[in-house]
Amino acid sequence: MSDPTAPSLDFWYEFASTYSYPAAMRCDAMAEAASVRLRWRPFLLGPIFSAQGWLTSPFNLFPAKGRYMWRDLARTCAQRGLPYRQPHPFPQNSLFSARLALAVPEDLRADFSRAVYLAEFAEGKLISDEKVLRDILATLDLSAPDLLEKANSETIRENLRGETEIARKLGLFGAPTFVAADGELFWGDDRLEQALAWAQSHQGATG
Repeated sequence: MSDPTAPSLDFWYEFASTYSYPAAMRCDAMAEAASVRLRWRPFLLGPIFSAQGWLTSPFNLFPAKGRYMWRDLARTCAQRGLPYRQPHPFPQNSLFSARLALAVPEDLRADFSRAVYLAEFAEGKLISDEKVLRDILATLDLSAPDLLEKANSETIRENLRGETEIARKLGLFGAPTFVAADGELFWGDDRLEQALAWAQSHQGATG
């Protein structure tokens, strides 16, 4: 969706986030069908969790919730025909993948991000493994040496810190989260349809 006058929606996602996987695999097509411009915005949940005193995912902190989540994610993927393999360890270290997502050309960010999710949740690979990331870049015909160097630059490091701070100020507490132009928040893959409908009906609104 390239129409600058179309309603917009920001897709905030974390590579270690379980429900961000099914959301990432469908949000572009659904936004296109709804004539909504979707902006992919990677960030880190770790600093946000740490501010609440959490040193790991709440799905690890609350075992009953974690067991339900894994079963629910498996059901969701099966229903949508998505390949699925529970990643180990969980959560994975998503820091460098997030930096790379900001380093790749913006028009390829969605393709890169979907490939990272597939490597993690469909193939059981470690997304902190440089070889895994090099292979993903190669499939997109991108220069791995150049982008790995760029991802390690202070500019990209600061960019990711800045995006994570914006997410915190917006009130994000989990991923995926969809944020409309007026600041309205929709948390979870199961809120994508509602978020798109809101973006359509509140175009040009300010929060």
